[in-house]
Amino acid sequence: MNNKHIRPEVPQPPHPHHRREALPWAQPKPRAEEPQGPAKLEAILKSPSYRPAIEDVDFLDGDDARGVRLQLDYLKPDRLLKAHGVQHSIVVFGSTRIVEPAAAKLKVEQLQADLQTSPQDSEIQRRLAVAERILAKSHYYEVAREFSRLVAEAGGGPKDSRLVIVTGGGPGMMEAANRGAHEAGTKTVGLNITLPHEQYPNPYVSPELCFQFHYFALRKMHFMLRARALIAFPGGFGTFDELFEILTLIQTRKIKPLPVVLVGEAYWRKAVDIDYLVDEGVIDVEDRELFWYAETAQDIWEGLLCWYERNGQSLIGQE
Repeated sequence: MNNKHIRPEVPQPPHPHHRREALPWAQPKPRAEEPQGPAKLEAILKSPSYRPAIEDVDFLDGDDARGVRLQLDYLKPDRLLKAHGVQHSIVVFGSTRIVEPAAAKLKVEQLQADLQTSPQDSEIQRRLAVAERILAKSHYYEVAREFSRLVAEAGGGPKDSRLVIVTGGGPGMMEAANRGAHEAGTKTVGLNITLPHEQYPNPYVSPELCFQFHYFALRKMHFMLRARALIAFPGGFGTFDELFEILTLIQTRKIKPLPVVLVGEAYWRKAVDIDYLVDEGVIDVEDRELFWYAETAQDIWEGLLCWYERNGQSLIGQE
Protein backbone atom coordinates (compact mmCIF):
# COMPACT_ATOMS: atom_id res chain seq x y z
CA MET A 1 0.00 0.00 0.00
CA ASN A 2 1.23 3.48 -0.84
CA ASN A 3 1.26 5.44 2.46
CA LYS A 4 2.22 8.85 1.10
CA HIS A 5 -1.39 10.13 1.51
CA ILE A 6 -1.92 8.83 5.05
CA ARG A 7 -2.97 11.66 7.40
CA PRO A 8 -3.54 11.09 11.14
CA GLU A 9 -6.59 13.37 11.31
CA VAL A 10 -8.48 11.24 8.73
CA PRO A 11 -10.31 8.37 10.50
CA GLN A 12 -10.34 4.77 9.33
CA PRO A 13 -13.34 4.20 7.04
CA PRO A 14 -16.15 2.39 8.87
CA HIS A 15 -17.03 -1.22 8.09
CA PRO A 16 -19.78 -1.29 5.46
CA HIS A 17 -21.98 -3.65 7.50
CA HIS A 18 -20.89 -3.95 11.11
CA ARG A 19 -20.60 -1.51 14.03
CA ARG A 20 -18.34 -1.77 17.04
CA GLU A 21 -21.25 -0.70 19.23
CA ALA A 22 -24.80 -1.81 18.51
CA LEU A 23 -27.41 0.89 17.94
CA PRO A 24 -30.17 1.22 20.58
CA TRP A 25 -32.83 -0.51 18.48
CA ALA A 26 -30.67 -3.57 17.75
CA GLN A 27 -32.11 -5.30 20.85
CA PRO A 28 -35.69 -5.38 22.18
CA LYS A 29 -36.57 -3.58 25.37
CA PRO A 30 -35.37 -5.73 28.30
CA ARG A 31 -37.99 -7.67 30.24
CA ALA A 32 -36.50 -6.22 33.42
CA GLU A 33 -37.62 -2.77 32.30
CA GLU A 34 -40.98 -3.86 30.90
CA PRO A 35 -42.34 -7.28 32.02
CA GLN A 36 -44.95 -7.27 29.23
CA GLY A 37 -42.38 -6.11 26.64
CA PRO A 38 -41.86 -9.44 24.85
CA ALA A 39 -45.62 -10.08 24.46
CA LYS A 40 -46.24 -6.54 23.26
CA LEU A 41 -43.35 -6.77 20.80
CA GLU A 42 -44.66 -10.07 19.43
CA ALA A 43 -48.06 -8.48 18.84
CA ILE A 44 -46.43 -5.65 16.92
CA LEU A 45 -44.27 -7.96 14.79
CA LYS A 46 -47.32 -10.09 13.89
CA SER A 47 -49.51 -7.12 13.00
CA PRO A 48 -50.33 -6.81 9.25
CA SER A 49 -49.43 -3.12 9.47
CA TYR A 50 -45.81 -4.03 10.25
CA ARG A 51 -45.54 -6.36 7.26
CA PRO A 52 -43.56 -4.78 4.37
CA ALA A 53 -45.93 -3.73 1.59
CA ILE A 54 -44.21 -5.94 -1.00
CA GLU A 55 -44.79 -8.99 1.25
CA ASP A 56 -48.36 -8.12 2.27
CA VAL A 57 -50.51 -10.20 -0.08
CA ASP A 58 -53.76 -8.97 1.44
CA PHE A 59 -52.71 -5.38 0.80
CA LEU A 60 -51.49 -6.11 -2.73
CA ASP A 61 -54.78 -7.85 -3.53
CA GLY A 62 -56.83 -4.88 -2.35
CA ASP A 63 -58.53 -2.28 -4.52
CA ASP A 64 -56.09 0.45 -3.49
CA ALA A 65 -53.13 -1.47 -4.94
CA ARG A 66 -54.71 -2.11 -8.34
CA GLY A 67 -52.43 0.43 -10.00
CA VAL A 68 -49.35 -1.31 -8.60
CA ARG A 69 -50.64 -4.71 -9.76
CA LEU A 70 -51.17 -3.35 -13.26
CA GLN A 71 -47.59 -2.12 -13.34
CA LEU A 72 -46.23 -5.44 -12.09
CA ASP A 73 -48.33 -7.39 -14.63
CA TYR A 74 -46.61 -5.33 -17.31
CA LEU A 75 -43.10 -5.12 -15.89
CA LYS A 76 -42.22 -8.72 -15.04
CA PRO A 77 -42.91 -10.28 -18.49
CA ASP A 78 -41.37 -7.30 -20.26
CA ARG A 79 -38.15 -7.61 -18.28
CA LEU A 80 -37.82 -11.36 -18.84
CA LEU A 81 -38.66 -11.21 -22.56
CA LYS A 82 -35.94 -8.61 -23.03
CA ALA A 83 -33.51 -10.67 -20.96
CA HIS A 84 -34.05 -13.64 -23.30
CA GLY A 85 -33.53 -11.57 -26.42
CA VAL A 86 -37.13 -11.69 -27.64
CA GLN A 87 -37.65 -8.81 -30.07
CA HIS A 88 -40.64 -9.88 -32.15
CA SER A 89 -43.42 -12.44 -31.97
CA ILE A 90 -45.94 -14.24 -34.10
CA VAL A 91 -49.13 -14.64 -32.08
CA VAL A 92 -51.11 -17.83 -32.62
CA PHE A 93 -54.69 -18.28 -31.47
CA GLY A 94 -57.27 -21.00 -31.89
CA SER A 95 -59.64 -23.26 -30.03
CA THR A 96 -58.51 -25.02 -26.88
CA ARG A 97 -60.88 -27.84 -27.91
CA ILE A 98 -59.20 -28.74 -31.20
CA VAL A 99 -56.80 -31.45 -30.07
CA GLU A 100 -54.26 -33.53 -31.95
CA PRO A 101 -55.74 -36.04 -34.44
CA ALA A 102 -55.00 -39.16 -32.37
CA ALA A 103 -56.77 -37.74 -29.31
CA ALA A 104 -59.70 -36.52 -31.42
CA LYS A 105 -60.06 -39.94 -33.06
CA LEU A 106 -60.00 -41.69 -29.68
CA LYS A 107 -62.80 -39.43 -28.40
CA VAL A 108 -64.96 -40.29 -31.40
CA GLU A 109 -64.36 -44.01 -30.89
CA GLN A 110 -65.27 -43.78 -27.20
CA LEU A 111 -68.54 -42.00 -27.97
CA GLN A 112 -69.35 -44.47 -30.76
CA ALA A 113 -68.97 -47.27 -28.22
CA ASP A 114 -71.21 -45.39 -25.77
CA LEU A 115 -73.83 -44.92 -28.46
CA GLN A 116 -73.87 -48.63 -29.24
CA THR A 117 -74.75 -49.23 -25.60
CA SER A 118 -77.41 -46.48 -25.56
CA PRO A 119 -78.45 -45.90 -29.20
CA GLN A 120 -81.41 -43.65 -28.29
CA ASP A 121 -79.46 -41.32 -26.02
CA SER A 122 -79.78 -37.89 -27.68
CA GLU A 123 -77.03 -36.33 -25.57
CA ILE A 124 -74.51 -38.98 -26.65
CA GLN A 125 -75.61 -38.43 -30.24
CA ARG A 126 -75.01 -34.70 -29.89
CA ARG A 127 -71.61 -35.17 -28.27
CA LEU A 128 -70.59 -37.65 -30.96
CA ALA A 129 -71.55 -35.19 -33.70
CA VAL A 130 -69.43 -32.50 -32.02
CA ALA A 131 -66.50 -34.91 -31.58
CA GLU A 132 -66.68 -35.78 -35.27
CA ARG A 133 -66.53 -32.09 -36.15
CA ILE A 134 -63.50 -31.65 -33.89
CA LEU A 135 -61.85 -34.65 -35.57
CA ALA A 136 -62.50 -33.07 -38.97
CA LYS A 137 -60.66 -29.92 -37.82
CA SER A 138 -57.88 -31.71 -35.92
CA HIS A 139 -55.55 -31.55 -38.92
CA TYR A 140 -55.14 -27.86 -38.08
CA TYR A 141 -53.26 -28.98 -34.97
CA GLU A 142 -50.58 -30.37 -37.27
CA VAL A 143 -50.68 -27.24 -39.44
CA ALA A 144 -49.98 -25.04 -36.41
CA ARG A 145 -47.26 -27.41 -35.26
CA GLU A 146 -45.54 -27.34 -38.65
CA PHE A 147 -45.89 -23.57 -38.99
CA SER A 148 -44.13 -23.03 -35.66
CA ARG A 149 -41.27 -25.22 -36.84
CA LEU A 150 -40.89 -22.97 -39.89
CA VAL A 151 -40.76 -19.92 -37.63
CA ALA A 152 -38.24 -21.59 -35.34
CA GLU A 153 -35.96 -22.49 -38.25
CA ALA A 154 -35.99 -18.99 -39.73
CA GLY A 155 -33.40 -16.32 -39.11
CA GLY A 156 -30.36 -17.56 -37.24
CA GLY A 157 -31.91 -20.93 -36.39
CA PRO A 158 -33.34 -22.36 -33.16
CA LYS A 159 -31.07 -20.32 -30.88
CA ASP A 160 -32.18 -17.05 -32.48
CA SER A 161 -34.86 -15.51 -30.22
CA ARG A 162 -35.50 -12.39 -32.27
CA LEU A 163 -38.77 -13.90 -33.55
CA VAL A 164 -40.71 -16.35 -31.37
CA ILE A 165 -44.11 -17.99 -31.25
CA VAL A 166 -46.41 -16.57 -28.58
CA THR A 167 -49.69 -18.18 -27.53
CA GLY A 168 -52.12 -17.98 -24.65
CA GLY A 169 -50.29 -20.96 -23.19
CA GLY A 170 -53.30 -23.27 -23.09
CA PRO A 171 -54.23 -26.56 -24.77
CA GLY A 172 -55.52 -27.26 -28.28
CA MET A 173 -54.26 -24.99 -31.04
CA MET A 174 -52.07 -23.02 -28.64
CA GLU A 175 -50.43 -26.24 -27.52
CA ALA A 176 -49.81 -27.18 -31.14
CA ALA A 177 -48.04 -23.89 -31.86
CA ASN A 178 -45.85 -24.05 -28.75
CA ARG A 179 -45.15 -27.71 -29.47
CA GLY A 180 -43.78 -27.13 -32.95
CA ALA A 181 -41.35 -24.51 -31.67
CA HIS A 182 -40.38 -26.68 -28.71
CA GLU A 183 -39.66 -29.65 -30.97
CA ALA A 184 -37.44 -27.43 -33.12
CA GLY A 185 -35.40 -26.63 -30.01
CA THR A 186 -36.25 -22.95 -29.78
CA LYS A 187 -37.80 -20.78 -27.09
CA THR A 188 -41.54 -20.28 -27.15
CA VAL A 189 -43.79 -18.08 -25.02
CA GLY A 190 -47.07 -18.71 -23.20
CA LEU A 191 -49.15 -15.88 -21.71
CA ASN A 192 -51.50 -17.57 -19.27
CA ILE A 193 -54.22 -15.89 -17.24
CA THR A 194 -55.49 -16.57 -13.72
CA LEU A 195 -59.07 -17.83 -13.82
CA PRO A 196 -61.62 -18.78 -11.13
CA HIS A 197 -61.14 -22.45 -12.07
CA GLU A 198 -57.58 -23.74 -12.08
CA GLN A 199 -56.01 -24.14 -15.50
CA TYR A 200 -52.61 -25.39 -16.54
CA PRO A 201 -50.19 -24.23 -19.23
CA ASN A 202 -49.38 -26.72 -21.94
CA PRO A 203 -46.06 -28.55 -21.38
CA TYR A 204 -44.37 -27.15 -24.50
CA VAL A 205 -43.99 -23.55 -23.34
CA SER A 206 -40.42 -22.66 -22.36
CA PRO A 207 -40.46 -22.67 -18.52
CA GLU A 208 -38.52 -19.41 -18.34
CA LEU A 209 -41.02 -17.74 -20.70
CA CYS A 210 -44.34 -18.93 -19.31
CA PHE A 211 -46.18 -16.07 -17.61
CA GLN A 212 -49.34 -15.86 -15.56
CA PHE A 213 -51.29 -12.61 -15.76
CA HIS A 214 -53.87 -11.25 -13.37
CA TYR A 215 -55.37 -8.79 -15.85
CA PHE A 216 -56.66 -9.65 -19.31
CA ALA A 217 -55.83 -6.09 -20.41
CA LEU A 218 -52.11 -6.43 -19.63
CA ARG A 219 -52.03 -9.87 -21.20
CA LYS A 220 -53.54 -8.42 -24.38
CA MET A 221 -50.96 -5.64 -24.30
CA HIS A 222 -48.12 -8.16 -24.19
CA PHE A 223 -49.65 -10.09 -27.08
CA MET A 224 -49.42 -6.94 -29.18
CA LEU A 225 -46.22 -5.20 -27.99
CA ARG A 226 -43.89 -7.34 -30.11
CA ALA A 227 -46.38 -8.84 -32.58
CA ARG A 228 -45.33 -9.13 -36.21
CA ALA A 229 -48.38 -11.17 -37.21
CA LEU A 230 -51.54 -12.78 -35.87
CA ILE A 231 -52.42 -16.29 -37.00
CA ALA A 232 -55.99 -17.27 -36.09
CA PHE A 233 -57.01 -20.91 -36.36
CA PRO A 234 -60.63 -22.00 -35.95
CA GLY A 235 -61.75 -21.05 -32.46
CA GLY A 236 -64.48 -19.71 -30.22
CA PHE A 237 -65.07 -16.68 -28.02
CA GLY A 238 -61.44 -16.21 -26.97
CA THR A 239 -60.16 -16.42 -30.53
CA PHE A 240 -62.87 -14.04 -31.76
CA ASP A 241 -62.05 -11.63 -28.95
CA GLU A 242 -58.39 -11.35 -29.90
CA LEU A 243 -59.02 -11.41 -33.64
CA PHE A 244 -61.60 -8.63 -33.75
CA GLU A 245 -59.75 -6.50 -31.25
CA ILE A 246 -56.64 -6.58 -33.43
CA LEU A 247 -58.64 -6.00 -36.63
CA THR A 248 -60.25 -2.97 -34.98
CA LEU A 249 -56.86 -1.60 -33.90
CA ILE A 250 -55.56 -1.96 -37.45
CA GLN A 251 -58.76 -0.60 -39.03
CA THR A 252 -58.58 2.54 -36.91
CA ARG A 253 -54.76 2.73 -37.31
CA LYS A 254 -54.41 2.74 -33.55
CA ILE A 255 -51.50 0.38 -34.24
CA LYS A 256 -49.31 0.00 -37.29
CA PRO A 257 -50.85 -2.53 -39.68
CA LEU A 258 -49.60 -6.09 -39.32
CA PRO A 259 -50.58 -9.23 -41.22
CA VAL A 260 -53.58 -11.22 -39.99
CA VAL A 261 -54.06 -14.73 -41.36
CA LEU A 262 -57.25 -16.77 -40.87
CA VAL A 263 -56.43 -20.45 -41.22
CA GLY A 264 -59.29 -22.59 -42.51
CA GLU A 265 -61.25 -20.55 -45.03
CA ALA A 266 -64.34 -22.77 -44.96
CA TYR A 267 -64.64 -22.39 -41.19
CA TRP A 268 -64.08 -18.66 -41.12
CA ARG A 269 -66.39 -17.85 -44.03
CA LYS A 270 -69.20 -19.67 -42.27
CA ALA A 271 -68.38 -18.32 -38.80
CA VAL A 272 -68.07 -14.68 -39.95
CA ASP A 273 -69.73 -13.37 -43.10
CA ILE A 274 -67.41 -10.46 -43.90
CA ASP A 275 -69.07 -9.85 -47.28
CA TYR A 276 -72.39 -9.43 -45.50
CA LEU A 277 -70.86 -6.81 -43.21
CA VAL A 278 -69.56 -4.94 -46.25
CA ASP A 279 -72.93 -5.16 -48.02
CA GLU A 280 -74.67 -3.91 -44.89
CA GLY A 281 -72.34 -0.91 -44.80
CA VAL A 282 -70.99 -1.53 -41.29
CA ILE A 283 -67.42 -1.98 -42.57
CA ASP A 284 -65.76 -0.69 -45.72
CA VAL A 285 -64.64 -2.62 -48.78
CA GLU A 286 -61.01 -1.97 -47.89
CA ASP A 287 -61.51 -3.69 -44.54
CA ARG A 288 -61.62 -6.99 -46.41
CA GLU A 289 -57.92 -6.45 -47.05
CA LEU A 290 -56.99 -6.44 -43.35
CA PHE A 291 -56.60 -10.24 -43.46
CA TRP A 292 -56.39 -13.21 -45.79
CA TYR A 293 -57.03 -16.95 -45.67
CA ALA A 294 -54.55 -19.84 -45.67
CA GLU A 295 -54.70 -23.61 -45.33
CA THR A 296 -51.18 -24.97 -44.86
CA ALA A 297 -48.14 -24.05 -42.82
CA GLN A 298 -46.23 -23.17 -45.97
CA ASP A 299 -49.12 -20.99 -47.17
CA ILE A 300 -49.04 -19.04 -43.91
CA TRP A 301 -45.27 -18.59 -43.85
CA GLU A 302 -44.91 -17.56 -47.50
CA GLY A 303 -47.84 -15.15 -47.12
CA LEU A 304 -46.14 -13.42 -44.18
CA LEU A 305 -42.86 -13.12 -46.08
CA CYS A 306 -44.73 -11.65 -49.06
CA TRP A 307 -46.60 -9.12 -46.87
CA TYR A 308 -43.38 -7.84 -45.31
CA GLU A 309 -41.56 -7.78 -48.63
CA ARG A 310 -44.33 -5.62 -50.08
CA ASN A 311 -44.05 -3.38 -47.02
CA GLY A 312 -40.29 -3.01 -47.46
CA GLN A 313 -39.54 -4.67 -44.13
CA SER A 314 -38.12 -7.87 -42.69
CA LEU A 315 -40.44 -10.25 -40.86
CA ILE A 316 -37.65 -11.58 -38.68
CA GLY A 317 -36.08 -8.31 -37.58
CA GLN A 318 -32.64 -6.80 -37.67
CA GLU A 319 -29.48 -8.54 -36.61
